[in-house]
Amino acid sequence: MAEETEISQLGEFGLIDRLTSGTKTEDPSTLTAVGDDAAVMQYVADNDTRVLVTTDMLLEGVHFDLTYVPLKHLGYKAAVVNFSDIYAMNGTPRQITVGLGVSKRFTVEHLEALYEGIKLACGIYGVDLVGGDTTSSRSGLVISITCLGTAKASDVTLRSGAKDTDLICVSGDLGAAYMGLQVLEREKTASAGQSDFIPDFAGKEYLVERQLKPEARRDIVKDLHEAGIVPTSMIDVSDGLSSELLHICKASGVGCRVYEDRIPIDYQTAVMAEELNMNLVTAALNGGEDYELLFTVPLTDLQKIEKMKGVKLIGHITRQELGCVLVGRNDEEIQLKAQGFTHL
Repeated sequence: MAEETEISQLGEFGLIDRLTSGTKTEDPSTLTAVGDDAAVMQYVADNDTRVLVTTDMLLEGVHFDLTYVPLKHLGYKAAVVNFSDIYAMNGTPRQITVGLGVSKRFTVEHLEALYEGIKLACGIYGVDLVGGDTTSSRSGLVISITCLGTAKASDVTLRSGAKDTDLICVSGDLGAAYMGLQVLEREKTASAGQSDFIPDFAGKEYLVERQLKPEARRDIVKDLHEAGIVPTSMIDVSDGLSSELLHICKASGVGCRVYEDRIPIDYQTAVMAEELNMNLVTAALNGGEDYELLFTVPLTDLQKIEKMKGVKLIGHITRQELGCVLVGRNDEEIQLKAQGFTHL
């Protein structure tokens, strides 16, 4: 019998590549399939509108811990991370369907709290909840959300369009969600065996919020449109900056140079990293769950980018043979590696 391969040997993205390798699309309405934040479809031949589809699954004990994650926050986050994938395609989310696997320990009131968060996110982002499915689960709570969105054909942004000399930009700040997770885990450990424990989040509120209640960056997509900028490539930062940069470079057939001193980091993130004796840049590069937008633009858009609030220029695209490099504060060069969190 042939030797079998452990899933952990491939990792999440290696597994996706393995399973989808050689897959052919038959329907002419399928324009792009596996390989981006969302698939792209065109249903009417003379229509300039593209349909975007993405699915995310969250499993209890893998993606979330109900010891410290309120169900309302979980519902909100589950919806928003799907919206983020549509925005990462330079599109607008329109509808979602929700699939749930529920074990017997959950009550109707528990699920109402979860749906309260989903509905809140839909209301804020102008997205309709249009259907789904519910079934029993033997392993806790499972949430699967599919989001449909649209974009103009000329606006659709894939991971594969980055070109040599393009500027690399990122919204917001990085590493805060990962540090928020460390705060929550620390307080969970401290609460063991104490029925009246009160967690201490003083001075760490921003970090906890970034972990429990992230926001999709529709404001950045709106600002890009208003500035007349169509990114050459884009992705959301769900698995860490390093991992997402490598996705873009692989899909585009290019290299990159990113500068350590340009990576945006919030003050609370820096303080928490020092408290935990963690490398701050490593947390920013590999922490994940920031749901910021990482994108590239032509060099000719430099002045427009410099005027945009909440966007930081962190490097530039290079030829593929030059590799993917982080330039340190002392001009040392370190090869980027995909060390973001993997669920497999």
